[in-house]
Amino acid sequence: MPDPADRDPALIAALPSLTALLRHRAATQPGDRAYVALSDRGGEGSAITFAELDRRAAALAARIAKGAEPGARALLLFPMGIDCLVAFSACLYAGIIAVPMMVPRRQSTRDASSSILADCEPRLALTTQELLSGMRGDLVGRLNYAGLEWLAVDDTAERAAEADPVRREVRPEDIAFLQYTSGSTSAPKGVMVSHGNLLANLEMIRIACGNTSASTYVSWVPLYHDMGLILNALQALYIGALCVLIPPLAFLQRPWLWLRAISDYRAEVAGGPNFAFDLCVDRQRPEQLAGIDLSCWKVAFVGAEPVLARTVERFTARFRPYGFAPQAMWPGYGMAEATLLISGGRRGKGPLIRSVSRAGLLRHAAVPPRESADDQPVVGCGRALTGEEIAIVDPESRERLAGGRVGEIWVSGPNVAEGYWCNPDETQATFRARIAGEEDRAWLRTGDLGFLDESGELFITGRIKDVLIIRGANHYPQDIEETVQQSHPALRRHGGAAFTVPDDDKGEQLVIVQEVERTERHRIVAEQLVRQIREAIVTEHDIVPSDVSLLRPGALPTTTSGKIQRALARQLWLTGGLDRL
Repeated sequence: MPDPADRDPALIAALPSLTALLRHRAATQPGDRAYVALSDRGGEGSAITFAELDRRAAALAARIAKGAEPGARALLLFPMGIDCLVAFSACLYAGIIAVPMMVPRRQSTRDASSSILADCEPRLALTTQELLSGMRGDLVGRLNYAGLEWLAVDDTAERAAEADPVRREVRPEDIAFLQYTSGSTSAPKGVMVSHGNLLANLEMIRIACGNTSASTYVSWVPLYHDMGLILNALQALYIGALCVLIPPLAFLQRPWLWLRAISDYRAEVAGGPNFAFDLCVDRQRPEQLAGIDLSCWKVAFVGAEPVLARTVERFTARFRPYGFAPQAMWPGYGMAEATLLISGGRRGKGPLIRSVSRAGLLRHAAVPPRESADDQPVVGCGRALTGEEIAIVDPESRERLAGGRVGEIWVSGPNVAEGYWCNPDETQATFRARIAGEEDRAWLRTGDLGFLDESGELFITGRIKDVLIIRGANHYPQDIEETVQQSHPALRRHGGAAFTVPDDDKGEQLVIVQEVERTERHRIVAEQLVRQIREAIVTEHDIVPSDVSLLRPGALPTTTSGKIQRALARQLWLTGGLDRL
């Protein structure tokens, strides 16, 4: 059945809540498949229609409502799959605030679960029977919180179905879920995302991507991550399209499974962080790609971390012979505080890559390079979305900056979330900022640095807290890290961190920590490799690093979405806590 949203987008945009959207899909597309979950080998495991999703969610909501009052928080601890989306929808129907969370690794001491529990004080923890009492029987002890009731969603399905289904009416201002920030520069904070915020951003995404009910998605991005949940799973629900789910670990081990699923399901939309596209290039073999046709792929969105021009160029060149169109690459920019997406391009336009002066960026100006050695390629992340405004602001004076000037990115629009859960001071500082001389409007301070060009295209240059100040000059760590990783093939891409530590003269000295590829550990000569890294940094950035440490694979701390935790890496370096090669 054709999606009414394709003929009348205003009908969908006018719905008051995500629960109303789910009921609408169940009524207008009852037999259409909403989600398909693949196995770790790429075979089709399970599937659910829109009507089945509505029925199972309403039945589970009845069970949930017996254990918690509306407004209570519920942890969602699931592997990638349909159970997680049923539980999320059930929380919406029951008026419970969902808290999607990564299942803690068995041996990890770096996960943020204890911090999240203390902050949101959950009443329920929803998971699967297999995780609760089977393969992860340690979860209850690991997530020990007073009064927390555990519920195995799949184990209680029959009992829940015996109760009258629950579908509470909610308002646009009601909180739908808490999205905890990645913690790349600070402790995780719970962003309060309302139904109104979600629907506003989903409509912005639909317009920017040009999506319709034919825009099948294929996603490996975890559902506890806002890109996986909103840009993939919920956007598919919003437009009435199919979303195919792949286990994240399967993608990391065999990235070609993602490409094959895109080809097999004729998906139009699929994407992920920058590192995912590098992974596809680095870990593929021709025999794995036999028969793959990527001509169906119309929106290859890339974001969640700095988008590198080299990554865009490598991926496009490698997969063009398989039908991938360069115009499909779709860089975007977003963050949890803005629900998800802040800027993006338009379908079929392709990425905009500009050459700017590296020296100019250090002076907070985007100007043409003076010579080839001064050339810094930067990738545009699209323009402000429909109904939203982006401003570049001096973070100290809070004055609006002209085009071509680098400053903090500020955002205003209906997608900007309500604030941080039980954190009024941080909410005031981050969500209630005022531009000097423009006191009538509140803005979201992103903490990211960037500039707008003459056409309104947004370019990201770094994060305020990550900027390195060495001998009075500003340097962006991701630029130095890219220089390091290009200096030798044994160095793991997206596996390094650059940061500063105090020196004896009360200045700052540069430190590099960098993982070595697992297959190269016994082939390298460490002293020679360190010397090569030093020479590359001196040549490209005119800085002499005080220390270069080579690390074992997986030693570098990252967030759940793969972002480098430079502050934690710095702390571990200072205390000797990094696993050096």
